Amino acid sequence: MSMARYPIRGSGTGHSAVNLRPEIPHPMSRDRGKRRSPAKKGGGMGRKGDTQRTTGVRAKKHLGQHFLTDASVAMRIAGTLSPDGPPRILEIGPGTGVLTAFLLRRPVDLLAVELDGESVKYLREVFPLELASETTSYKSFEVLHGDFLKLDLPGLFGGKPFAVTGNFPYNISTQIVFRVLENRERIPEFSGMFQREVAERICAGPGSKTYGILSVLVQAYYLAEYRFTVPPEVFDPPPKVESGVLHLRYRTDTRADWDYQHLTRLVKTAFNQRRKTLRNSLKSLPVPDYLKEDAIFDRRPEQLEVREFIALSKRIWDDTV
Repeated sequence: MSMARYPIRGSGTGHSAVNLRPEIPHPMSRDRGKRRSPAKKGGGMGRKGDTQRTTGVRAKKHLGQHFLTDASVAMRIAGTLSPDGPPRILEIGPGTGVLTAFLLRRPVDLLAVELDGESVKYLREVFPLELASETTSYKSFEVLHGDFLKLDLPGLFGGKPFAVTGNFPYNISTQIVFRVLENRERIPEFSGMFQREVAERICAGPGSKTYGILSVLVQAYYLAEYRFTVPPEVFDPPPKVESGVLHLRYRTDTRADWDYQHLTRLVKTAFNQRRKTLRNSLKSLPVPDYLKEDAIFDRRPEQLEVREFIALSKRIWDDTV
């Protein structure tokens, strides 16, 4: 992995400079005329190939890339992060910097991690020039060429807490969530764009068909809120499904005194046979004999609230230690 630190620094009063590369304008650039309109019918819709023509960056299918082309959507995503949140942000998959430009309007240290070398080249060589015509307030901005799933998250930002956001590639979005959960004590806030189905699953409550493993594990540690839906037409290339933006804030209303690995094992085992009652689906777990008579075992996993999974996890393993 390689890292580059821009010589540009936010001053809090904004930058003013001439665009030095008008032949490769950024989607946010004033050289493109009016900014793209909000994601409404007939407005803000990008055509397939627009991003490559304007930035030279081609979307790669094997990386699950769908570049956001609507600035108003990017502004709304950036706005999901709380003003009083950590002054350090990790953006996953910045692509051509449409969301990045709005994050840099905040007085933060921003680290953008990108796997695509073509995007990294653009972000390091062209994006700073385009950024010069934008109003920014950031403290520092770095572009890291690497894989988020392999990053040493505890070592970022000198070990200080940070927020995570981004337009997440569909093919690794679930893995991103699990990595955040593994580092939850350092990530008090998380927001971003997923495939709509995944975002709804994360925020789902008991009794719904979408309530499952992700719902329970995420909500055990975070307050989850589904914010808004994004249509395919504001991406290049357009995905075949709608996207959804969510926001997670680390819970302070409860003390996480349970074991994450035990809870994960319980939840995955239960939902792997979600149509069966817990009495049948949890046979592989070390459930004490006396506990098997509890009425909770006559219920199916989607009928249990998050707090009930937590309590059951503690009862199973606390009694077997």
